[in-house]
Amino acid sequence: MAEIVLAEPTNDIASTSTGRTYISSDTRPFTRSLTYGREHVPEPFDSEKLPVTLVSEIQRFLRVANQIESEEPRVAYLCRFHAFEVAHNLDRNSNGRGVRQFKTALLHRLEQDEEVTIRKRKEKRDLQELRRVYREYKYYIIKHGGECTLENRDKLNKALAIAQVLDEVLNTFTTSAGSQALADTDSVNAKSEFFLTYNILPLYQGGVHQAIMQLPELQWPAVRNVRGLPFVEDLKRRAAYIDLFDWLQFCFGFQEGNVANQREHLILLLANTHIRQTHKQASMLKLGDGAVDGLLKKFFKNYKDWCKFLGRKSNIELPYLKQEAQQYKLLYIALYLLIWGEAANLRFMPECLCYIFHHMAYEMHNVLTGAVSMITGERVMPAYGGGTEAFLNHVVSPIYEVIHEEAMKNRNGTTDHSTWRNYDDLNEFFWSPDCFQIGWPLRLDHDFFCVHPPKDCKKEKSWTSLWTSEDNKSKRTEDEEMGASTDETRKPKWLGKTNFVEIRSFWQIFRSFDRMWSFLILSLQALIIMASHDLESPLQIFDAKILEDVMSIFITSAASSSVYVLKQSEKITDIAAILDIVFTWKARCTMDSAQRIKNVVKVVLAMIWTIVLPVFYSSSRRKYTCYSTQNGSWLGEWCYSSYMVAVAFYLITNAVNMVLFLVPAVGKYIETSNTRMCTIFSLWTQPRLYVGRGMQESQVSLVKYTLFWVLLFLSKFSFSYTFEIKPLISPTRQIMRIGVKNYDWHELFPKVKNNAGAIAAIWSPIILCERLKTCQNQYCV
Repeated sequence: MAEIVLAEPTNDIASTSTGRTYISSDTRPFTRSLTYGREHVPEPFDSEKLPVTLVSEIQRFLRVANQIESEEPRVAYLCRFHAFEVAHNLDRNSNGRGVRQFKTALLHRLEQDEEVTIRKRKEKRDLQELRRVYREYKYYIIKHGGECTLENRDKLNKALAIAQVLDEVLNTFTTSAGSQALADTDSVNAKSEFFLTYNILPLYQGGVHQAIMQLPELQWPAVRNVRGLPFVEDLKRRAAYIDLFDWLQFCFGFQEGNVANQREHLILLLANTHIRQTHKQASMLKLGDGAVDGLLKKFFKNYKDWCKFLGRKSNIELPYLKQEAQQYKLLYIALYLLIWGEAANLRFMPECLCYIFHHMAYEMHNVLTGAVSMITGERVMPAYGGGTEAFLNHVVSPIYEVIHEEAMKNRNGTTDHSTWRNYDDLNEFFWSPDCFQIGWPLRLDHDFFCVHPPKDCKKEKSWTSLWTSEDNKSKRTEDEEMGASTDETRKPKWLGKTNFVEIRSFWQIFRSFDRMWSFLILSLQALIIMASHDLESPLQIFDAKILEDVMSIFITSAASSSVYVLKQSEKITDIAAILDIVFTWKARCTMDSAQRIKNVVKVVLAMIWTIVLPVFYSSSRRKYTCYSTQNGSWLGEWCYSSYMVAVAFYLITNAVNMVLFLVPAVGKYIETSNTRMCTIFSLWTQPRLYVGRGMQESQVSLVKYTLFWVLLFLSKFSFSYTFEIKPLISPTRQIMRIGVKNYDWHELFPKVKNNAGAIAAIWSPIILCERLKTCQNQYCV
């Protein structure tokens, strides 16, 4: 009788079982194909009456197939197929007692189930179907591993037995499919399913004995320190060698390729850091805390700054024991690397990654410590753990979809930039405490995930943070447990641009260089006033009349621009304040409330000073309060008016900013500090942003910069005053004294009886030439 040989389970190209071969010493091809039977009601295959020579090798596969056949018929078919393969490889000639009858009966059952189970398959390929069922049992074991009741313990033992069998079938199935895929050069799709990602280090089983793995700087054993971690015993039943990355994949559902890449990434980073800090050969054999601490500091500098900026507590918590502390540090670094490695385009949003890590680190710490939820009374488990590619599907994909849809609204640059969000706009949302309203798991109905065009920005945001706490728990716990929204029927609203929306206008020239324009206008006015008083000595400026006239420039400052005190001085001006509101109008919906209040207050204060200063100037002109100084003082008699007092109050803001400018260390501390007092103090100067803070120059550079401009302007103003402005004062007075009674030509302004036009004609070339020179110097430097 000819030998019965089994062919492939299916000839469908879409299935990963296409072209399967079987690993054995006999390489003879299978010669008999399966015939498809009719649909039938599945009945358990007898898994107890088996040939004695095969029972120890195949009975567990047949038992598991009977147990899961009602729920997963295709996986049950694959288990029986694997049992037939094992039996065929053990006894190809069917010499054992009852082997031929058993193989014939099992083959007949496989023929009946082939077509039926292929239609009931939930995934496109057998490999994916097998992985899905295996992941479900693995997640069940993780979730219920801590239960101690007798009933639950029986279910858990049953799930463990099934998971072990499925793991063995999955490994064999993948190896067999991979061998066939490598031989099938005509099918690119088949090969891509089984090719493994290339890595430099041979971290697979048996690769540790290769020469490269014997280098003392490669501290790969530290990554395999899984002592004391939960679920380690369950993992060891599935794989001979496990490490921290396998444990994180088991808990959070990262992709296998990402895990392999980041495992090698961390080992090489540790090697580079370790070899730099270690000089003795003996100390290189053991990973020191300095290398791990150095990596931890570099990796989480931005995360810790982000937590401080938002007033949140960092979720990186380390145990007191030194041995456990190093393991926890490596776990935190590995977790961040796995998030970063799978984030794809989210890498352009570093604060978004900080938000994701913040919540996943909290979950990991709860799993490590065996924390129990105060609400459910069960052990805290990861929100997205256990599923196949759970992190990619549930965390990365929703945020990526927002990025993709917002980018599509750009229409290759033809759409107004204010109608769509880019990476910066999406990332800057995580600079505000409002980002915690997204919650964890992610609330996909939040405004952040809304990509529809803006319709109405007048309605204030109704999303409020409703973090719940029980018995005054810590602030970190309040961040993680979010309540429901007060307005559950509210539709999501497009957030729009964040912090800044560009408005292209001619007035941007004034707004961008307002300090320069203000300084040029006010300095020209002051020089003309000084020249009209025939000033011969700088000390004459302290004369009450001259000083009062010179201080009239602050009326101009309040109405149009402020006095140019220093580079970082803040101005309270009508035009500048109004332009600030106009050019940030499109960002009003996402602008911080403090920033909106600041802009309104600036306009109000500018209007008040515009009214107050002219009133005081006109009412107190030439009305002084004088007192005599000591004999021999160069001041002589000092006089002041109420207008001078008003100007002194007007300059208080600039005086504070001048002090901060002259001492950059103080200004840098105020900007970078997250204390309430410093935040309020710096709020008036600039909007509170996460980046761009504390970028002041050093004290030496500041002195050089200030000294250069002081010398430049002193020489420039001295020349302009002596050779350009002062020579025009006398002709101007003579022209003004000449009246115009009759015109010899057609008059443009018949009712005007002075020579204002002639005055403008002689002054305009000087003013234009003098201003252009100054502007040229500013732009060139």
